[in-house]
Amino acid sequence: MANRSRQLGDKINHLKQPNVLSISDTAAIEAVVKDIIANVRARGDDAVGEYARTYDRSDLVTFEVSLEDRLEAVANLDPQTRKDTEFAIERVKTFAEAQLRTILPLEFDALPGLHLGHRVIPIEVVGAYVPGGRYPILSAPVMTIVPAKVAGCDHVIACLPPNAHPAMIAGCHLSGADRIFKVGGAQAIAAMAFGTETIPAVDKIVGPGNAYVNEAKRQVFGQVGIDQLAGPSEIYIVADETGDAEMIATDLLAQAEHDVRTRVGLITTDLKLAKSALEAVERQLATLPTADVAGVAWRDYGEITVCADEAAMIEYSDHIAAEHLEVHTRDAHATAGKLRNYGSLFIGKLASVVYSDKCCGTNHTLPTMAAGRYTGGLWVGSYVKVCTHQWLDERGVAAVAPPSVRQSRTEGMEGHRRAAALRLSRQ
Repeated sequence: MANRSRQLGDKINHLKQPNVLSISDTAAIEAVVKDIIANVRARGDDAVGEYARTYDRSDLVTFEVSLEDRLEAVANLDPQTRKDTEFAIERVKTFAEAQLRTILPLEFDALPGLHLGHRVIPIEVVGAYVPGGRYPILSAPVMTIVPAKVAGCDHVIACLPPNAHPAMIAGCHLSGADRIFKVGGAQAIAAMAFGTETIPAVDKIVGPGNAYVNEAKRQVFGQVGIDQLAGPSEIYIVADETGDAEMIATDLLAQAEHDVRTRVGLITTDLKLAKSALEAVERQLATLPTADVAGVAWRDYGEITVCADEAAMIEYSDHIAAEHLEVHTRDAHATAGKLRNYGSLFIGKLASVVYSDKCCGTNHTLPTMAAGRYTGGLWVGSYVKVCTHQWLDERGVAAVAPPSVRQSRTEGMEGHRRAAALRLSRQ
């Protein structure tokens, strides 16, 4: 961030800067997770049970949630909560179905006799990690499980901490999880990556978690696929002089209550708005019930940056590459079209992050820590593979064999040269 600030020079001014760097030393976490993974890989369920007792104070002997317990969790849901959960499921499902329709198989003749194409193949077994965390985020299982079912994955395994709210089990069931296990933390990631006596090994693991879960996903990557490495949540808002300070402060604090390490920020071209938003944040914190979390996040990671013009605002926002990026400008759609680095974009003052977090249909599992510079968030495409194929007739061989022979000879790869030449000689 400092380098980009220097590049922008006098085009930006920080009215408020973070007090704490978002990058921290993870060596201790890496060592703990490495041991957990090795132990679960070697000892399976026994190790999982030990870690459950140590970290979750759970004496569960059976990790899997039975169908009876799943149905009981659904039956015990408050009726309105169930309706709201089903509303979110339908919205996410509808959007995922629309996205899937854009991922098309391909068949075409690249040259006479040379046919190329690809298939869209669902991943067979997916593991969805459903976090426990500070709050029971009822939309969390919806975001990770529903797109997998829409994609056509054969089996979706859900893992959640033993002490997770019962409504989370209901959410996993309603979202379509084939099996649900009360196993959390790094041990859940290890179990899904390598399999245990009761927990099946999966092909890909998706879903956010704490620093230990994140590190476990990093360490098992390669053995299995992962969606992304997610850090603490983030929200930034780009705004011009038409921004509403009270609304901006409300949205910043709404995200800040996730975690004391949440990154929140305003990037604006208007100094007056910047000052008003700063005052509004402090005023609203005085009455916010979750200020013990949101206030710490604002103090340590809050940022307000004033830019000389729109171009500097766009450039600085693209450098931040925020997980959630709201656009509060006079022509929000025009501004949005100029932005390129973000997890998910919220265009116009009416598009609050909370709607996506809960139920509007877009996925809330998004890239953090500037990963929005190179990837988007979790979506139905995360659950399929696009795999190529080809076939040739004699005309195709006649076209591609000679350059293949020549290139193989140049490279000194005689086996390749022979394989290319053999089919040509059989014509």
